Amino acid sequence: MNKALRWLALIVFVVAASWLLDRQEFAPHPSAHPAPSAQPALAAPGATSAPQPAHSRPAGARVVCQPLRSAILRRRVNVCALLPPGYARHAHRRYPVLFYLPGLGGNAEELIQTQAWMLIDELWARRQLPPFLIISADSFNSFYVNAYDGRMNYENFFMRELLAWERHHFRTLPGRRNRALLGISMGGYGALHLAFKYPRRFGSVSAHSAMLLRRPPVQAVEDSLSAARLRYLGRIFGMPPNLRFWERNSPFTLAQSRRHLAGLAIEFDCGEQDGYGFERGALQLHRRLVRLGVPHEFHLYPGGHTWNYFAARLPGALAFAAAHFGRPPSRTQ
Repeated sequence: MNKALRWLALIVFVVAASWLLDRQEFAPHPSAHPAPSAQPALAAPGATSAPQPAHSRPAGARVVCQPLRSAILRRRVNVCALLPPGYARHAHRRYPVLFYLPGLGGNAEELIQTQAWMLIDELWARRQLPPFLIISADSFNSFYVNAYDGRMNYENFFMRELLAWERHHFRTLPGRRNRALLGISMGGYGALHLAFKYPRRFGSVSAHSAMLLRRPPVQAVEDSLSAARLRYLGRIFGMPPNLRFWERNSPFTLAQSRRHLAGLAIEFDCGEQDGYGFERGALQLHRRLVRLGVPHEFHLYPGGHTWNYFAARLPGALAFAAAHFGRPPSRTQ
């Protein structure tokens, strides 16, 4: 077994803290779950305005984490960046950037906590991926939208503050063709929401096991699982969810036309045994895009709503983003 496969096996073995929370709160069937192992904090206490190295491998990638003081959210947001090999050595080189959007309960350090960054570094070392930055920020279970009551305007934070912060702190290339989105579960919903709403700001989007529901879930009487799901949704979409607000932010609605999404490379997939019905939503979105004539890639794979499923998709998702960095839109788009 080569090193890349060993790292993939390690990722599958290590249970992501955020995905564990997702399964605890959204599990389709009650079951016992192991407690997440403690993970060391990677952001240095009292970090200054300059990014601070948090983790590194010899001659490989580096991870830097630091707090961003958000005026929109009125709080500190931890942001982590995975810097490709050679970033410090090639001081005048600029790079594309991929924004990774974690799922429910996830945070900026998700790729670090799961050791996924070591797999990514291995792919870089083998030159199976070109160098680019990967940036992730704490999500606060925001679904990456502006909340219905204005208390959590995460979408504004992402588009106005985080993108500006990235350009100011790192040597990234300008333009939509050098900016990509990748998300899982809640982050998959957020990635599609942001990409479809702001298609001139991103060159590609990749979503896996995305929370795709045509209608918000309805709480059943004495159904604790439905109550747990709605508790998180309610903080952003209202309790019960505001249907007009839900529709306005839905990727189904934001996928307006082929012309609106022209030039945006799109891929999404879901496990056939997802457990939450997200596979049905993914199929419905696929059919809508087909009707609109929007080019995209769509797959249903064996598997459930688990970290194992995403770990298996990660190398392909990274390759999809890399393949579209700097590429002009095809004539079919």
